[in-house]
Parts: sequence; C-alpha cells; structure tokens
Amino acid sequence: MADDGREESLGTDDDSDQTGADGSLNNTVRPMEICVAEAEKRSGKNAVSMQETYTHAVSPDCLWRRYSEFELLRNYLIVTYPYIVVPPLPEKRAEFVWHKLSADNMDPDFVERRRVGLENFLLRVASHPVLSNDKILYYFLTEHGWKEAVYETGFQAKADSRLRALSATFRVRNPDKCFMEMKHYSDELQSHTSQLLRARARVADRLYGVYKVHGNYGRVFSEWSAIEKEMGDGLQSAGHHMDAYAASIDDILEEEEHYADQLKEYLFYAEALRAVCRKHELTQFELEMASQDLISKKQQREELATGIVRTFSLKGMTNKLFGQEAPEQREARLKLLEDLIAEGEETVKEKTIERAEHVEKAWVDIQRFKEQKDKDLREALINYAVMQISMCKKGIQVWSNAKECFLKM
Repeated sequence: MADDGREESLGTDDDSDQTGADGSLNNTVRPMEICVAEAEKRSGKNAVSMQETYTHAVSPDCLWRRYSEFELLRNYLIVTYPYIVVPPLPEKRAEFVWHKLSADNMDPDFVERRRVGLENFLLRVASHPVLSNDKILYYFLTEHGWKEAVYETGFQAKADSRLRALSATFRVRNPDKCFMEMKHYSDELQSHTSQLLRARARVADRLYGVYKVHGNYGRVFSEWSAIEKEMGDGLQSAGHHMDAYAASIDDILEEEEHYADQLKEYLFYAEALRAVCRKHELTQFELEMASQDLISKKQQREELATGIVRTFSLKGMTNKLFGQEAPEQREARLKLLEDLIAEGEETVKEKTIERAEHVEKAWVDIQRFKEQKDKDLREALINYAVMQISMCKKGIQVWSNAKECFLKM
C-alpha cells in the first residue's frame, strides 16, 4: 500500500535503565509511557510532485514515524509471531462514514482519529505478554534508525506468499476442527460488525436531519417572535432552546465516530484472526505433503527391494521392456532412497513439532483475544447505549423547556 506521506511522532517517557538486556519492554524498572501526539502539516518536494504530510510533535526528543513504518512494524510482527492475533492498524482512509462527514484522509478530524488509533495500536502491542518482549518494538519506540534493525532480521524472506497460503486452504485434508470453527467465526464477526457500522451510519444521517429540523424550528420561532407582542418573549426563548439543541449535533456525531472507531478495530481484528487460522492450514498442509512424500519414498524402497511393483510407473515399464537394472545401479538407488527417507522422516518430525507448537500457542492467544474482545465490545456498546439515552433525555428536556416557554405566553 502506498504511503500517504504522513508521519506520526512517538512520545515515550524514557530512561536508560528501562529495558532488560534483550531490549524488551516487559523487563523494565519503570513502565514506558507511549503516546502518539497531535498532527502538524508539512510540505516536502520530491522529483515527482509536491507532497503534503502530517507530523506529530510531542517533545524536543520526539521520534517521527510515517504510517508506512507502522505497517512495516506490524508486518514484521505478523511474520515473526504467526500464532498471535496481531492488533490491527487504524484505517488509512475513512470507511463506513455517513455522507455529511468528509472521507478525505487529509481531513483534520480523521487525522486526529487515526492518531488515536495508532496510539491504541502501540499500546495494544506493548501490553501483549509476548509482543512486548520484542526488541524491534523497542527500537521502533526509541531509535531513529530502527528500519535497518528490522530489515536485518530477514523477516521478509520468511513471509508466506498469499498464493501459497491460498493453495493450502483448498488442498489441506485434515485441518484442526477448532481452527476451522474459528475461521468461520472471524468471517461472521467481520460480517456482523460491517452491518452494524452501516446501520450506525444510516442512523447518524437521520439524527443529523432531526437536529437540523430543530434548527429550522428555532429560526421560525425567532422570526415569529418579531411580529408578536404578547407571545414574543415565549417564542424567542423557545427558539433559543431549539437553536442550542441543533448546534450540539457536531459534538454528538464526533462522539459517535469515536464508538465507530472502536467497532472498526474489531472489524480489522477479524482479518488478523483469519491470518492465524491460515497459518495453521499452511503448517498442516506442509505436514501432510511431507508425510505423503515419505510414504511414496518408502513404497519405492519396498518395490526396489522386493522387485514387486504395486503401482504403475515409467521406471517399472522400462524394466519390463529392457530388463532389470544392474545390481550396482539397484544398490545405488536403494542407498539414495534410504538417505531421502531419513531426510523425509526428519522433515515430518520437524513439521509435526511446528504444527503442534503453532496449535498450542495460537490457541492460547486466541483465548486471550476473545476475552479482550468480549470486554472491549461490551464496554463500547454499553457506552454507546448510554450516549443514545443521554441524547434522548436532552431532546425531552429541550421540548419540556419549550413547553414552559409556551405556557408563559
């Protein structure tokens, strides 16, 4: 994904004795405080075009990070810890927005929400029991030249290609049932979260219309009050209540976007969960392929040793037409097969261990993720409901005040 030219600044309350010998965050004397600060717009020229960027300043010794560097850090974590549901980054461009809000990725309100999202990403990673021990994360937070360190790990060479993972998905024979169910759950989580976000955008649009109607009420009451003597004061007061209510919509919808961003995080978490499941499918597929190859080699050894060919092969047909191969050739082939079988057995053993380790570690982290998800979504939905109740009470209060104004006319 192309970088949009924005940079983020990291603020860390740093001390030289904060990390352990391995450069991790967990073994610290005092916890490191992590924040991503407010944005500042910059312009820079390159050979092709003028580019505007957003930067974030925290302190004189702050570190500047582009969005693409956050992506690099997350890609490194995904490859290095394939059994972990790695926290997602906030959206690079606004999605599921209602049409009155700008979808421009340079919009200041969107930039601020993304700043909060990037800070939340770092806090999620830094609080993870495994990821927080990674030295590259520490370099990201503290070193200007951190990219050299991450490329030196060679993580890009270990990355699984999408085509290879897709092939494993369709060709694996015996995937773990729990992972299949979890993959299906991640699809459902993404689907339901998407539907909820779309419904919220429609509700926000209607809510905006309701509040603007109250603005019209305010204008009408104020204009009407100018031609009435006895009712004028009451109409004007009612108009003021309506205007104040209509003007409050901007703050309310900004709060709504905050809750929407919390839902979007789990929309993107669904893909992170699927990535762990796809890695299981790949390890299982590699184990099955190694086992199948080993079985084939052992069958070839048996056929060569006994002279009984159980399956059709070009080599068997050649022997029937031109006679058996010389004893020396046969012994050389047997020796080669023995070596290949020994290698195959070692490969199967390694793949079995790799698969078992991935299943064990992934399942632990998936359970951790589910507990986190249940807690976060429950809290977000409750707070959203409280906000809606508060809005309704404010609407009732506005009309109660208007009623009192009308009674005094």
